[in-house]
Amino acid sequence: MAADRTPDPVTRAFTLLTERAVSLHAAAVLRAGYGLLYLAFLLREFPHRDEIWGPGSPWSPALARELQGRTGWFSVLTLSDRPAWFACCYAFALLVCALFALGWRTRALSVLFALVVTSFHGRAILMTDGGDNLIVLMAVYLAFTACGSRWSLDARRRGRRPARPAVRQAALVRVRLRTVLHNCAMFVIAAQVCVLYGSTGLYKVQGDQWRDGTALHYVLHLGLFQPWPALSHLADQHPLALAVTGYLTVLVQVAVPFAAFSRAKYAVLALLLGMHLGIAVLLGLPVFSGAMIVADAVFLPDRFFRSLRRPDRSRRPGAAPAVPAPAVPDVPARV
Repeated sequence: MAADRTPDPVTRAFTLLTERAVSLHAAAVLRAGYGLLYLAFLLREFPHRDEIWGPGSPWSPALARELQGRTGWFSVLTLSDRPAWFACCYAFALLVCALFALGWRTRALSVLFALVVTSFHGRAILMTDGGDNLIVLMAVYLAFTACGSRWSLDARRRGRRPARPAVRQAALVRVRLRTVLHNCAMFVIAAQVCVLYGSTGLYKVQGDQWRDGTALHYVLHLGLFQPWPALSHLADQHPLALAVTGYLTVLVQVAVPFAAFSRAKYAVLALLLGMHLGIAVLLGLPVFSGAMIVADAVFLPDRFFRSLRRPDRSRRPGAAPAVPAPAVPDVPARV
């Protein structure tokens, strides 16, 4: 008898990359999260839209086009200086964000969503922050994922179609190509988040204020980051808690690249969630915090979301035993 051969790491990695789409539920969370976040952002800034992105902005379309010519950036908002064009672009952006969050025609809407986000980002690039930069990157990455395969109108529509018994070779090639693109994009998103947290944590270690635990004390006294001055002063009255929070923040951020693919990630993600909620409330950065919270979902596997949606009923007292499903042909799932 021939001895069983264990596949080498390269073969296992190739199989993982090409055979099965990973983190489909996490991709759906990213799609819905960023779609709703950018929709809420555009609605919040609706009264000030002309001053920020429109023809009446101090950063005029002519200045924006001049900067874009130097940086290579692009924005559909600068194609015309007419108010009617800007109004149409803004209404179109709201519609795209809503449909993308719902998962309607996701393959096309993901490209349009990336175009919308990059266009608004490039129109007023001097007014953006780290959260805006992250949303731009994630919007581009999501265009290569199968983010509409779960929890979307597309998935609901496909579920109502009758199953096809046979799959042609051309369809198999398309499925394999979509699987590879999706997996590569999800791995890039995970790597981007790891690099973001790791570099941020290491950068903070180099600062004197973070090493002596006084960084948060100074941040709470900045006027630009005091949406609730009374709450900021109340938090500043507990220096020991601020020092512990500062050290814990650095430790958790540095630990993300090492714990993201282990069981310790759940504890790390819980701490990150608390950290970002604190940033949103105390420092008044809800868009930045929302972008980071949504990005953290990339580390949650499909089994985590399935356990939340469908608990194991077979363990309940008096539950009927599970009946095995009939065998079906091995047909690759559409992603």
